Amino acid sequence: MEAMTTVPSSDFLAAHSVILSFALVAIGFLVVNLLVWWLIRPRRFSEEKLTTYECGESPEGSAWVQFNIRFYVFALIFIVFDVEAVFLFPWAAVFRELGMLAFVEGLVFIGILVVALAYVWRKGDLEWVRSEDRA
Repeated sequence: MEAMTTVPSSDFLAAHSVILSFALVAIGFLVVNLLVWWLIRPRRFSEEKLTTYECGESPEGSAWVQFNIRFYVFALIFIVFDVEAVFLFPWAAVFRELGMLAFVEGLVFIGILVVALAYVWRKGDLEWVRSEDRA
């Protein structure tokens, strides 16, 4: 049995030509900017320009420094609550039009956030210095 091939209709191509043209303009913009940067950038490299820049200070020591895991945990907790807060803004803007079910769902979502915050707080992950480290 032969496979049937379908030719896209002109309506389909016309509707999606905007996407193709936008992608081509974006790629062209990127290529033009990279070429312009390559043409006008300074080419005078020196030992000082090739060193690592750390706020105007000369770098000291190795870059392989171990950080305490609490910094990462604190950052992850911040990101989780920050992203969840972003979901609340559109809900708060339109929850009256969505009805009582959306309001209850929003309250459940906020309740989950409160429980998670209480858990993290109780666990002590929001403290920079834990009580066992103070001694």
